[in-house]
Amino acid sequence: MQLRRCGTHAVLVEVDSLGEVEAVRAAVEAAELPDVVELVPAARTVLIVTRPGAMQAVRKMLTTVDLVHHPGTVSDEVVIPVRYDGPDLDLVAETAGLTTAEVVDLHAGATYQVAFCGFAPGFAYLTGLPEPLRQPRLDSPRTKVPAGSVAVAGEYTAAYPRATPGGWRLIGRTDAPLFDPRRPTPALLTPGHRVRFEATP
Repeated sequence: MQLRRCGTHAVLVEVDSLGEVEAVRAAVEAAELPDVVELVPAARTVLIVTRPGAMQAVRKMLTTVDLVHHPGTVSDEVVIPVRYDGPDLDLVAETAGLTTAEVVDLHAGATYQVAFCGFAPGFAYLTGLPEPLRQPRLDSPRTKVPAGSVAVAGEYTAAYPRATPGGWRLIGRTDAPLFDPRRPTPALLTPGHRVRFEATP
């Protein structure tokens, strides 16, 4: 773990894996430090922003984080209904050596966790994707991916909260309200959430 100062009241924690990111994120949340005002996990970093004068307490707490054996946090499960009719479903099945029904069973049968958010408001990168579905992005990205598209790329799966360009393989679509700025918490999925996809007709 490396700590890098970010401005006056923030520290960037650099680690080696998503598991270590989750260990840091969970430990900071569990510590309930009153002066931590923002916690932003990413693929290999966690940004911690505090009120003035609180950085020393954060740095001290970070020395106690166990990056190897950590319990994580238990969060509510968010269930997202999906119609598995995406334009790349056949491609994903062919690449995995599966039938489309087996792809649906694998994707809907797994439990995921939000590792971090980025790219667009409400776009959550979910870990826990079964190995056969871990496939590369498309060779040629789409200029517009429809809102609600459920997709896979690399070790992640995600649902697009709004129409944007994108190169992930689209396997389905959902009407779940993934991002609404009028809600107290605009994003439906935030780091630490457990997520399950439910196949619908």
